[in-house]
Amino acid sequence: MFFETVTNEWNEVTYVPTTLGNVLLAAIIIALLAAAMLFIHKNTKKLSARQLVFCAAAIALGTVLSNIKLFRFPTGGSITLLSMLIVTLPGYWFGLGAGLMTGVAYGVLQLLIDPYVLFPAQLIVDYLLAFGALGLSGLFYSKKHGLAKGYVTGILGRYLFAVISGWIFFGTYAWEGWNPFFYSLVYNGIYIFSEAAVTIIIIMLPPVRDAMTRVKKIAL
Repeated sequence: MFFETVTNEWNEVTYVPTTLGNVLLAAIIIALLAAAMLFIHKNTKKLSARQLVFCAAAIALGTVLSNIKLFRFPTGGSITLLSMLIVTLPGYWFGLGAGLMTGVAYGVLQLLIDPYVLFPAQLIVDYLLAFGALGLSGLFYSKKHGLAKGYVTGILGRYLFAVISGWIFFGTYAWEGWNPFFYSLVYNGIYIFSEAAVTIIIIMLPPVRDAMTRVKKIAL
């Protein structure tokens, strides 16, 4: 009803949304964006000039670090130099609204620098929702161990949208014999969670944790 199976000339199988599927997908995306904007409007305090500078610095530094690949996987994807951590920091510093706005802005910058778009809906999922989800770190900005909890939450949010995109839009690239959904789960999990594991180990080190706490005090 919502998706149809298509086999191309190379016998590759993928799932293509039907008209009803595209309508449903568009409705879900619009609803998510509307909910996020409503939440931001109700819960975000006006950021000071210094806080905006910190958000802009996180976007710029995250973009630079995203191009530093510490390891490239043969299956695709790579471990970057803590780029996702940097993008989650505004949420940890200032709360959910600032985090989401920073994540979306970072996604737009990634789109401008290195676009890979096959479908309009894929653009929204891959660049606005997936990167914007890193801002969910703001859910824990005032909690104990908020940096680690927020980072994990942001990573899970990005992973969710990456899986959705891989399943719907890139299922044709699934490994031989793999269902597109399970392929997307594993493919995106390999590089996202590998970087996350390295990052969590680093931020749990006492010197790093103390340094992050001091930076947060400066940012505020």
